[in-house]
Amino acid sequence: MNRVVLVLALGGPALGLLAVAGAWYFFSPEFTDVGYAPEQPIPYSHELHVGELGLDCRYCHVSVEVSPVSNIPPTQTCMNCHSVIKRDSELLAPLRESIAENKPLRWVRVHNLPDYSFFNHSIHVNAGVGCVSCHGNIDEMEVVFQAEPLSMGWCLDCHRNPAQHLRPTEEVTNMDWIPSRDHAEFAARMIEEKNLAPPEDCAACHR
Repeated sequence: MNRVVLVLALGGPALGLLAVAGAWYFFSPEFTDVGYAPEQPIPYSHELHVGELGLDCRYCHVSVEVSPVSNIPPTQTCMNCHSVIKRDSELLAPLRESIAENKPLRWVRVHNLPDYSFFNHSIHVNAGVGCVSCHGNIDEMEVVFQAEPLSMGWCLDCHRNPAQHLRPTEEVTNMDWIPSRDHAEFAARMIEEKNLAPPEDCAACHR
């Protein structure tokens, strides 16, 4: 009987801690959100358009340097090419309907932060944070998926040590950019010149 009591006394808290740890991990963004790849109204391939054809991110996401929000391109942006290229493709029927009915396509957001979180794309882009740091190698994605957890802890890791994510601002959208051997010196100089001091207080993101 005493052994049973002892096992329960020692094992109960251990099982409780194990359950909490399991819930903490398996219900965290790293487990629930990474890999999220919703079906879109048109199977748009970034691997083709960015990786093979070399489209710059800003051709479609034109507001990313000047706005807190990275815009979804309007149908007309797609039609700049597809009014000629694959104009009769069945896969592009929703695109033609969007133009004919003057209604925007309903793309499904992939990187969707909670309403209580504020993120400004233009601040990060102009600071020299590359697209790949948050979105992964988009140029290799046939279907876009969430590559990073975008959790509070993940963001704070970067704010506490931004140097590794900084690059020349003209290279922000370059998916093939590789830091040089003197990257630490470059990043330190960039932090000083741009007076970069990523905030870590709650009000930075929760407004």
